[in-house]
Amino acid sequence: MSIYDINVTLEDGEDYELSRYKGKVLLIVNTATKCGFTPQFDELEQLYKKYQSQGFVVLGFPSDQFKQEVDTAKEAAEACRLSYGVTFPMHDIVKVNGKEAHPLFAYLTSHSKGFLGSSIKWNFTKFLVNREGEVIDRFGSKDKPLSFEAKIKEVLV
Repeated sequence: MSIYDINVTLEDGEDYELSRYKGKVLLIVNTATKCGFTPQFDELEQLYKKYQSQGFVVLGFPSDQFKQEVDTAKEAAEACRLSYGVTFPMHDIVKVNGKEAHPLFAYLTSHSKGFLGSSIKWNFTKFLVNREGEVIDRFGSKDKPLSFEAKIKEVLV
């Protein structure tokens, strides 16, 4: 199985396969609108706008697994758009850990190691995926997006 075989759902309910992004560099982030790391949306949006024309896409996946998200994906997306000007795709609320983890996050965590092994420690864990669909890096909640901009540029080349 490849990351491109996984189906996801946008905040408006549209289902699609990640193969839509084949050949693009992805930064996949588990988000929460009531988290102390929520200001990272600013830097995520900056990176998205700066590198979108080079094939870079940020994908936001709200999760309430850490009890810091609003009730619906639509509310989460609206909060991101209104408070942080987010234009990158936001998705349905998902679980990121455990037996009920969304297949995307099960895939991402099984193909990368973090502080807690394969589990996600907290909101705003970020996964960098190259143009071939390989998870090439994982960044923790405290890693601000602009701090690894050079890594993104390297993968875009």
